[in-house]
Amino acid sequence: MADDPETTVDGARTAAERGELGAWVTAFLSSDGSDNAALAEKLAAEKPYWLGPVRLRFNELHRLAGPPDQPVLERLDDDDDLQTVEGMEESINDGWEPAPLVVSADGEQLIVEDGNHRIEGLRRSGRRNYWAVVGFETTGQRGEFVER
Repeated sequence: MADDPETTVDGARTAAERGELGAWVTAFLSSDGSDNAALAEKLAAEKPYWLGPVRLRFNELHRLAGPPDQPVLERLDDDDDLQTVEGMEESINDGWEPAPLVVSADGEQLIVEDGNHRIEGLRRSGRRNYWAVVGFETTGQRGEFVER
């Protein structure tokens, strides 16, 4: 799997260094790889302050979708989902580094907005954590997160 250099962890890191991480999130979510312009618009309006990439453990994340053996709201169990995850797992084992997860902070809870398939592919390849960009409603919330 080849990624556009801008949709990599390094691309997110570069955007953060330029103070453009929010724009990076919007561009990434609107890209062919994510194809989620509606989410990009929602997060741009609700989470204008971003931090990252930071490494987060999967057990710290509130996943909205995943396999039946994981604590999630929606199960990834149809054939397309499973093929996507299996393809990602194989690519990760071959050295592919996925784009960072897109996570939003809601109080103490970290919600995976984009990256449920990536988490499962990473988890199946033996990883317990991965890079994420985290969105916040206020700079104060971002500061509290950094202090924790």
